[in-house]
Formats: sequence, C-alpha cells, structure tokens
Amino acid sequence: MAEGQRLQRISRTAKDPVKLRRAIVVLMSAQGQPAPDIAHLLKSSEDYVRDVIHAFNERGFDALDPKWSGGAPRRINEPFSS
Repeated sequence: MAEGQRLQRISRTAKDPVKLRRAIVVLMSAQGQPAPDIAHLLKSSEDYVRDVIHAFNERGFDALDPKWSGGAPRRINEPFSS
C-alpha cells in the first residue's frame, strides 16, 4: 500500500522524464496491466517494460533513477605557461 502511494507521488511530482516513465510502468504493472498493454500505451517495447519491472523487483525504488554513464571521458585542458 505504501509503495503504491509512493509511486503515485513520484508519477505526479517527478521532474525527470525517465523516472516518471519508469514509475508509470511499475504502477500500471502493480494495477494488473500486462506488459504488452503497458508497452502499447507508452509507445515503448515490451522488453523495456519487462526490464523496468524486473529491475524494480530486484532493487526497489533505486531502479527508477536513471544511471547515466559512459561516453567519452572528459578532456583536461591545462593552461599553457610561457
């Protein structure tokens, strides 16, 4: 019950679109919606929906936060001394 209320609060107040989308997926799943229906409503793939649900079951609310990583390393520019 408390998880459902927390998910509803997140879906109303989340500023990050990724977190909002993941919270909606979990909330709809908790309401008994099958993965194909959730994927169709959110215009995403069934695999994405299942991955979000499984991650939430394993890690809880930490799974809703996006973990951005990868890409090129930052460049360090040292000033030239003359």
